[in-house]
Amino acid sequence: MTPITFIKLALMMLLQYFIWGAWYVTMGTYMTEHLNASGTHIGAAYGALAIATMISPFFVGLVADRFFAAQRIMGVLHVLGGVLLLAATWVSNTTAFYWVILVYSLLYMPTIALSNSIAFRQMNDPGKQFPWIRVFGTIGWIVAGLTIGFLALEKTASTFHVAAGISVLLGVISFGLPHTPPQASQQMSAGQALGTDALVLLRDRPYFIFFIAAILVCIPLSFYYGFANVFLNELGVENAAGKMILGQASEAVFILAIPLLFNRIGVKNMLVLGMVAWILRYLCFAWGDTAGNLWMLYAGIILHGICYDFFFVTGYMYTEKKAGEKIKNAAQGLFTFATYGLGMFIGTWFSGRTADNYIVGNGHNWAPIWLMPAYIAGAVLILFVLFFREKREISAAT
Repeated sequence: MTPITFIKLALMMLLQYFIWGAWYVTMGTYMTEHLNASGTHIGAAYGALAIATMISPFFVGLVADRFFAAQRIMGVLHVLGGVLLLAATWVSNTTAFYWVILVYSLLYMPTIALSNSIAFRQMNDPGKQFPWIRVFGTIGWIVAGLTIGFLALEKTASTFHVAAGISVLLGVISFGLPHTPPQASQQMSAGQALGTDALVLLRDRPYFIFFIAAILVCIPLSFYYGFANVFLNELGVENAAGKMILGQASEAVFILAIPLLFNRIGVKNMLVLGMVAWILRYLCFAWGDTAGNLWMLYAGIILHGICYDFFFVTGYMYTEKKAGEKIKNAAQGLFTFATYGLGMFIGTWFSGRTADNYIVGNGHNWAPIWLMPAYIAGAVLILFVLFFREKREISAAT
C-alpha cells in the first residue's frame, strides 16, 4: 500500500465514523429538547438503525457489490445522506423525524461495509494493515464528540448540520478513493448476504448459548446508546458529549489487549469479563451523581471499552474461529444481523418503554432505569456461566 493510499483510506475511515458520532450520541437529547419526545420515541429512532442493519447486507451483497464500483456508490449514498441529515432538522414532530432517520440509516449502514471493502481491496496483508486503518474510525468518533462538546452543540440542531456537512464532504471525496470495481467471483446469494449459510453453527451448543447471550446483551447496550447522553444532560454534566468520548478512548486501548488475552485466559473468561463490566457500568450510573459520586459517572463511561471490546470484538473473533474459512463471512454477517440488527431492535424498544415508566416532572428517575439493564446483564451472565462450555482449543464447525 502506498503512502497516498494509506492517507486516503485513513481519511475515509475518520470521516465515516465522525458522521455517525456527530449525530448518534446526542440524538436522544435533541429529540427531548426540540421534539418533546418520549422514551418510546427515542427508542424507536435508535431502532431505525437496527432495522437498517438487518436490511443493508442485501443491498451490499446483492446490488452494490454486483453492479457498482464501491467508491462511487458510497459517494452517492453519503451525498444523499447529508441531505437527509439536514432534513431531520426541518421536521417538527417525532413521526416525521423517525421516517427521516430510518431512510437516512438505510443509506448510511451500507457505507460501513463499502468502506471496509474499499480498504481491504487495497491491502496485501489485511490482518496487519486493516487495524491501522480502522483505528482512524475510532479517532473520527472521538473528534466528533470533542467537536460537539467544545462548541456546545449537543442540545442544538447543529449536531445534524455538522454531520450533514461532513457526509457531503465524504461523498465528494469518495469519488477520488481507490477504484474498487465489483468482483463477479464474489457475488452473493440472498442466504450469503444475510448469513443464513452459517446457521449450521447453531447446532454447536457452546456457540448457540453464546449466540443467544449476544442477542440478549444488546438490550443493555441499547440503554447506553439511547439514553446515556440524555441522562448526563439531565444531571447537569457539562460538555456531556465531550466526556462520553472517554468510552471510545477506552475502547481503543482495550482492543489492543484482546489478541493476547483471547489465547491466554480463554473465550469464556473474556465474555464473562465483558458482561461483568456491563453490570458495573449500570450500577455506576444508577448510584452516580454530580456531587460526591461524580467519579461513578466517569467510571460508567470508561467501562465502555471493556463492555464493548470484551464481548462484541471477542464475539467476532470467536465466531470466526468457530466458522472456519469456508463460512466465516456468512457467520460474521449472521452475528451482525443478530446483534446490531435483531438484538438492538429489541433493546431500543425495551429501553424506550422503560424510560417512559420512570418519568418524573420534566425529567426521569434514573436509578431504576439503569438498574434494569444491570439486572438483565446479570441474568444473562448467570445463564452464560451455567450453560456455556467451550474447550480451550476452539474447533470449527463442520
